[in-house]
Amino acid sequence: MPPGSVVEEGRLRDELEIGRTPIREALQRLAWENLVRSVPHRGTFVTDVNITDLARITEVRVVLEGHAARLAAERGTAGDRAAIGELLERLDQVELTNQRELMGLDQAIHRQIYRSARNPFLENTLDRYFNLSLRLWYLVLDRGVRLREAVEEHVELLQAVLAGDGPRAEEVMQRHVVGFEREIRKVLVER
Repeated sequence: MPPGSVVEEGRLRDELEIGRTPIREALQRLAWENLVRSVPHRGTFVTDVNITDLARITEVRVVLEGHAARLAAERGTAGDRAAIGELLERLDQVELTNQRELMGLDQAIHRQIYRSARNPFLENTLDRYFNLSLRLWYLVLDRGVRLREAVEEHVELLQAVLAGDGPRAEEVMQRHVVGFEREIRKVLVER
């Protein structure tokens, strides 16, 4: 839903064929994640996207995701490494023009790094901020954002994690997050 649009609970109940309570619980969760805003006696609205929020989200992500990448390289289990190897194989096979597929793969990579850090508190925090970033990606997805470079950074990141090179994994992840912010900022300024 576009920023500023009204979230109609009745329509959601009809479309999703679920009751009022699950819808309200989901909207509370979305409000907690800053994706919607409830205004008493007016309704629930999709929150706006602005450059200030983008900068603040990036400030958090660049530090925490870099740290998570370092921890993933240092703490990842054999199962984590196998999952990362599978992600590398998927990256080799992905079609660089299929933006939706690339977005799904990007999401899988970030979430695997979070899990591989072996810190559930860090993982939970990063999931929340990644969801805010993901929303930004979907808003600008069809506007020529640099997905090819992002894929190449993922390959370098996953190889560093597999090699157990924490400092390198951290540096690549930080570069990736800053690059994301730079690309989104360009599109937001243009619109």
